[in-house]
Amino acid sequence: MSNVYENCPALENERFLLRFVQKDDAGDLLKVYSDKNALPFFNSDNCDGDNFYYPTIERMEKAIDFWLSSYETRWFVRWAILDKETSEVIGSIELFNRSADDDFNCVGVLRLDVGSRYEESALLENILSIIVEPAYELFECETIITKAPIYAVERIKALQDCGFEKSDSLLVGTNDHYAYNGYWIIKK
Repeated sequence: MSNVYENCPALENERFLLRFVQKDDAGDLLKVYSDKNALPFFNSDNCDGDNFYYPTIERMEKAIDFWLSSYETRWFVRWAILDKETSEVIGSIELFNRSADDDFNCVGVLRLDVGSRYEESALLENILSIIVEPAYELFECETIITKAPIYAVERIKALQDCGFEKSDSLLVGTNDHYAYNGYWIIKK
Protein backbone atom coordinates (compact mmCIF):
# COMPACT_ATOMS: atom_id res chain seq x y z
CA MET A 1 0.00 0.00 0.00
CA SER A 2 1.14 3.52 -0.64
CA ASN A 3 2.03 5.96 2.10
CA VAL A 4 -1.59 7.11 2.58
CA TYR A 5 -1.39 5.32 5.95
CA GLU A 6 1.70 7.30 6.91
CA ASN A 7 0.64 10.68 5.60
CA CYS A 8 -3.01 11.12 4.65
CA PRO A 9 -3.21 13.97 2.14
CA ALA A 10 -5.77 16.74 2.20
CA LEU A 11 -7.52 17.14 -1.16
CA GLU A 12 -9.67 20.02 -2.28
CA ASN A 13 -11.36 22.03 -4.96
CA GLU A 14 -13.09 25.41 -4.83
CA ARG A 15 -16.07 24.12 -2.82
CA PHE A 16 -14.94 21.17 -0.70
CA LEU A 17 -11.91 20.13 1.37
CA LEU A 18 -11.28 16.46 2.14
CA ARG A 19 -9.03 16.01 5.16
CA PHE A 20 -8.33 13.22 7.59
CA VAL A 21 -11.17 12.85 10.08
CA GLN A 22 -10.58 14.24 13.57
CA LYS A 23 -12.24 13.74 16.95
CA ASP A 24 -13.31 17.40 16.83
CA ASP A 25 -15.54 16.54 13.84
CA ALA A 26 -17.98 14.66 16.07
CA GLY A 27 -20.46 17.54 16.44
CA ASP A 28 -20.77 18.19 12.72
CA LEU A 29 -20.74 14.49 11.83
CA LEU A 30 -23.49 13.81 14.37
CA LYS A 31 -25.77 15.94 12.15
CA VAL A 32 -24.91 13.65 9.21
CA TYR A 33 -25.04 10.27 10.92
CA SER A 34 -28.24 11.02 12.87
CA ASP A 35 -29.96 12.22 9.67
CA LYS A 36 -32.58 9.55 9.01
CA ASN A 37 -33.09 10.87 5.48
CA ALA A 38 -29.39 10.31 4.70
CA LEU A 39 -29.22 6.85 6.26
CA PRO A 40 -30.62 4.92 3.23
CA PHE A 41 -27.69 6.17 1.11
CA PHE A 42 -24.91 4.96 3.46
CA ASN A 43 -23.11 1.78 2.37
CA SER A 44 -22.91 -0.56 5.34
CA ASP A 45 -22.30 -3.74 3.33
CA ASN A 46 -20.09 -6.20 5.22
CA CYS A 47 -19.88 -3.92 8.28
CA ASP A 48 -20.92 -6.46 10.93
CA GLY A 49 -24.42 -5.04 11.29
CA ASP A 50 -23.41 -1.38 11.72
CA ASN A 51 -25.82 0.76 9.68
CA PHE A 52 -23.97 4.05 10.40
CA TYR A 53 -26.89 5.55 12.31
CA TYR A 54 -25.35 7.38 15.27
CA PRO A 55 -28.06 9.32 17.16
CA THR A 56 -25.90 10.47 20.10
CA ILE A 57 -22.60 12.32 20.43
CA GLU A 58 -21.23 9.36 22.42
CA ARG A 59 -22.03 6.94 19.58
CA MET A 60 -20.54 9.34 17.02
CA GLU A 61 -17.35 9.71 19.06
CA LYS A 62 -17.10 5.92 19.35
CA ALA A 63 -17.41 5.61 15.56
CA ILE A 64 -14.67 8.20 15.02
CA ASP A 65 -12.43 6.35 17.49
CA PHE A 66 -13.00 3.19 15.43
CA TRP A 67 -12.16 5.05 12.21
CA LEU A 68 -8.93 6.40 13.73
CA SER A 69 -8.00 2.94 15.01
CA SER A 70 -8.73 1.42 11.60
CA TYR A 71 -6.38 3.93 10.00
CA GLU A 72 -3.62 2.99 12.46
CA THR A 73 -4.05 -0.70 11.53
CA ARG A 74 -4.13 0.22 7.81
CA TRP A 75 -7.65 -1.10 7.29
CA PHE A 76 -9.18 2.01 5.74
CA VAL A 77 -8.89 5.79 5.53
CA ARG A 78 -11.75 8.09 6.50
CA TRP A 79 -11.71 11.68 5.23
CA ALA A 80 -14.02 14.39 6.58
CA ILE A 81 -15.74 16.46 3.88
CA LEU A 82 -15.64 20.15 4.75
CA ASP A 83 -17.96 22.51 2.88
CA LYS A 84 -15.90 25.68 2.45
CA GLU A 85 -19.06 27.78 2.07
CA THR A 86 -20.36 26.88 5.54
CA SER A 87 -17.12 25.76 7.26
CA GLU A 88 -18.99 22.62 8.38
CA VAL A 89 -18.11 18.97 7.99
CA ILE A 90 -21.00 17.64 5.89
CA GLY A 91 -19.99 13.99 5.58
CA SER A 92 -17.12 11.59 5.14
CA ILE A 93 -15.42 9.38 2.58
CA GLU A 94 -13.96 5.99 3.40
CA LEU A 95 -11.52 4.30 1.04
CA PHE A 96 -9.53 1.08 1.14
CA ASN A 97 -8.02 -1.54 -1.15
CA ARG A 98 -10.16 -4.67 -0.92
CA SER A 99 -8.72 -8.17 -0.83
CA ALA A 100 -11.36 -10.81 -1.55
CA ASP A 101 -12.26 -13.96 -3.47
CA ASP A 102 -14.78 -12.34 -5.80
CA ASP A 103 -14.91 -10.01 -8.82
CA PHE A 104 -13.98 -7.08 -6.58
CA ASN A 105 -10.52 -8.23 -5.50
CA CYS A 106 -7.80 -5.54 -5.35
CA VAL A 107 -10.23 -2.70 -6.04
CA GLY A 108 -10.59 0.55 -4.19
CA VAL A 109 -13.86 0.62 -2.26
CA LEU A 110 -15.25 4.12 -1.84
CA ARG A 111 -17.97 4.90 0.70
CA LEU A 112 -19.42 8.39 0.43
CA ASP A 113 -21.67 9.56 3.27
CA VAL A 114 -23.24 13.03 3.22
CA GLY A 115 -26.13 14.72 4.95
CA SER A 116 -29.42 14.51 3.06
CA ARG A 117 -29.28 18.12 1.87
CA TYR A 118 -26.05 17.25 0.00
CA GLU A 119 -27.57 14.22 -1.74
CA GLU A 120 -27.74 16.15 -5.01
CA SER A 121 -26.03 15.03 -8.20
CA ALA A 122 -24.03 18.24 -8.77
CA LEU A 123 -22.70 18.30 -5.19
CA LEU A 124 -21.90 14.58 -5.17
CA GLU A 125 -20.13 14.87 -8.52
CA ASN A 126 -18.15 17.82 -7.15
CA ILE A 127 -17.02 15.73 -4.16
CA LEU A 128 -16.22 12.65 -6.26
CA SER A 129 -14.15 14.76 -8.66
CA ILE A 130 -11.73 15.45 -5.80
CA ILE A 131 -11.10 11.87 -4.69
CA VAL A 132 -11.45 9.45 -7.61
CA GLU A 133 -8.29 10.26 -9.57
CA PRO A 134 -5.87 10.34 -6.60
CA ALA A 135 -7.47 7.18 -5.14
CA TYR A 136 -5.92 4.99 -7.84
CA GLU A 137 -2.42 5.86 -6.70
CA LEU A 138 -3.18 6.22 -2.99
CA PHE A 139 -4.71 2.75 -2.81
CA GLU A 140 -2.67 1.08 -5.57
CA CYS A 141 -5.66 0.00 -7.62
CA GLU A 142 -6.83 0.16 -11.22
CA THR A 143 -10.53 0.05 -10.34
CA ILE A 144 -12.77 1.84 -7.85
CA ILE A 145 -16.23 0.69 -6.80
CA THR A 146 -18.97 2.41 -4.86
CA LYS A 147 -22.54 1.52 -4.00
CA ALA A 148 -25.67 3.29 -5.18
CA PRO A 149 -29.04 1.60 -4.57
CA ILE A 150 -31.60 1.87 -7.38
CA TYR A 151 -33.55 4.56 -5.52
CA ALA A 152 -30.44 6.80 -5.23
CA VAL A 153 -31.24 8.67 -8.45
CA GLU A 154 -29.16 11.77 -7.64
CA ARG A 155 -26.17 9.64 -6.64
CA ILE A 156 -26.49 7.47 -9.75
CA LYS A 157 -26.56 10.56 -11.97
CA ALA A 158 -23.40 11.86 -10.25
CA LEU A 159 -21.67 8.50 -10.73
CA GLN A 160 -22.62 8.36 -14.40
CA ASP A 161 -21.43 11.93 -14.92
CA CYS A 162 -18.09 10.95 -13.33
CA GLY A 163 -17.71 7.94 -15.64
CA PHE A 164 -18.85 5.12 -13.36
CA GLU A 165 -20.81 2.24 -14.89
CA LYS A 166 -23.27 -0.14 -13.24
CA SER A 167 -21.69 -3.51 -12.45
CA ASP A 168 -23.53 -6.82 -12.61
CA SER A 169 -20.98 -8.36 -10.25
CA LEU A 170 -21.83 -8.97 -6.62
CA LEU A 171 -19.64 -8.06 -3.68
CA VAL A 172 -19.39 -11.11 -1.43
CA GLY A 173 -18.93 -10.08 2.17
CA THR A 174 -15.68 -11.31 3.69
CA ASN A 175 -17.34 -11.28 7.12
CA ASP A 176 -20.89 -12.45 6.44
CA HIS A 177 -20.49 -14.09 2.98
CA TYR A 178 -23.64 -12.31 1.82
CA ALA A 179 -23.70 -11.27 -1.85
CA TYR A 180 -24.37 -7.51 -2.12
CA ASN A 181 -25.54 -5.78 -5.29
CA GLY A 182 -25.85 -2.17 -6.41
CA TYR A 183 -22.21 -1.46 -7.16
CA TRP A 184 -20.85 0.99 -9.69
CA ILE A 185 -17.35 0.76 -11.14
CA ILE A 186 -14.80 3.03 -12.75
CA LYS A 187 -11.43 2.02 -14.17
CA LYS A 188 -8.26 4.08 -14.42
